[in-house]
Amino acid sequence: MSSKLPQQLSKIVLGGFALYFIYLFTQAIKIVNRRYIDTGESIYINSTTQDPSLQALAQRLTKECHNDLCRAQHILDYVTNIPYKINHYQAHSPQMTIKKNFGDCDDKSNLLISLLHELGIQSYFVLVPHHIFVVAKIHDIHLQHLISGLYINREKYYILESTAKDSAVGFPLHYSIDQIQAIIDPFKNKKINIEHLEWRR
Repeated sequence: MSSKLPQQLSKIVLGGFALYFIYLFTQAIKIVNRRYIDTGESIYINSTTQDPSLQALAQRLTKECHNDLCRAQHILDYVTNIPYKINHYQAHSPQMTIKKNFGDCDDKSNLLISLLHELGIQSYFVLVPHHIFVVAKIHDIHLQHLISGLYINREKYYILESTAKDSAVGFPLHYSIDQIQAIIDPFKNKKINIEHLEWRR
């Protein structure tokens, strides 16, 4: 009877390790599903975050604003004035981009869209060859009639270019529609199903 006890303990320990391995494996799959999207031509890595410090920053930057155009422009001004520098490694988190005070299009766009999200401004990533930019849905009568936008399924979105210092909401599209590889909702981590896409006023 005493000889069976070590065998039973060994089985329990091995079973515990197996369960722990399964847990780690399922968590890894969740992280991959949450952070990585195959666009067909490349892999997009989502580094957006929701964080109280980002919410506080977004509110501080826009405390004088009374509409979404003003809020989006103030957020854009903050991000575009962070120096552009190519990051040869995995995209920084928004907090790391702020801390290091530099970033490339991935880093700065992740920060930009995270701050917009904290203000409830609907926005997406747009992936084109070797670049990523942000589009946001902003209701403003002046923008609607004077500035061209990207119509995604017949709804107008304005480009916010995180790498162009002091640029305005409504940045021009420097790519053809055919070059758009994917439009991504980063907080659902899924590609938008595009039924209609065009660039016009």
